[in-house]
Amino acid sequence: MRTLPSILRIVIIALIALFILQKTAATSNQWAIIENPTFLFVWLGIILFIIAIEVSVASLQRLLFHTLSEEAKQKYIAKQAEREEMRFSWLQTIYNKLVGKRKIRSEQEILLDHDYDGIKELDNNLPPWWLYAFYASIIFAVVYLVRFHVFDGPTQADEYNKEVAEATIAIAEYRKTAKNLVDASSVTLLTEAADLAAGKSIFESTCVACHRIDGGGGIGPNLTDTYWIFDGEIKTIFKVISEGGRPGKGMISWKNEIRPLEIAQVGSYILSLQGTNPPDAKAPEGELWKSPNTISEEIPSTIGDTLVKIE
Repeated sequence: MRTLPSILRIVIIALIALFILQKTAATSNQWAIIENPTFLFVWLGIILFIIAIEVSVASLQRLLFHTLSEEAKQKYIAKQAEREEMRFSWLQTIYNKLVGKRKIRSEQEILLDHDYDGIKELDNNLPPWWLYAFYASIIFAVVYLVRFHVFDGPTQADEYNKEVAEATIAIAEYRKTAKNLVDASSVTLLTEAADLAAGKSIFESTCVACHRIDGGGGIGPNLTDTYWIFDGEIKTIFKVISEGGRPGKGMISWKNEIRPLEIAQVGSYILSLQGTNPPDAKAPEGELWKSPNTISEEIPSTIGDTLVKIE
């Protein structure tokens, strides 16, 4: 088996197979063979199959070679050597042209008349590849000059600011669907039964000491009326739970003990307590707050059998 050609064929076919598998998976975030182990096994199977074919073909060629007579073997070897020489002769020709290689019978042919204290100068031309690169750099410089200095193309700072703005928008869109990455700017009211049940569980284990189990208020304010020290917006409630309330006399920060998703669940559960009017509730604190939404939405409490109206 001719090692180099076989290795090249295996690598090329393996890359083609990888490209097809990637397109089949229709994923843009990660390589298909990493995201799905099935694709990895398929790809490795293809590579092993290609190797098996190469080994089988090489073994068959070797077997047929040994069946030839000595004269035929010598002819075959000579023919293969000729093919190898012809196969790479065009590469040698291109290389000679790029480096400006020329046949010189003696150094005297390119010796100049300059003589500096016995040091003589040869008339060696610059390699064509160097000249081509130099001419290309001149063309590029002209195009660059016209594009960015004559027609006021975007500077590096402009491109950076544009990419940062696009990344900010992409992050904001991603946060809308990634509950675990929610923050005070992207949090929304959760109304699903599972979220409210989780919020209730966290509230009963964390918040009852100050707000009572029914939210009627103790050391902390009453959470069932429409009066709020800050306001009753879910974003504000999330921020207060996360960062804490008024300095010195408000609620402590819970961001180190409760995850962002759990804070959103607790805040949504607190809003579901609005209007429940528990007995012996604490007197209102703060100011009357009305939701800026013009349409009220009724959602199932899922904690009890009643419907709680959230404005």
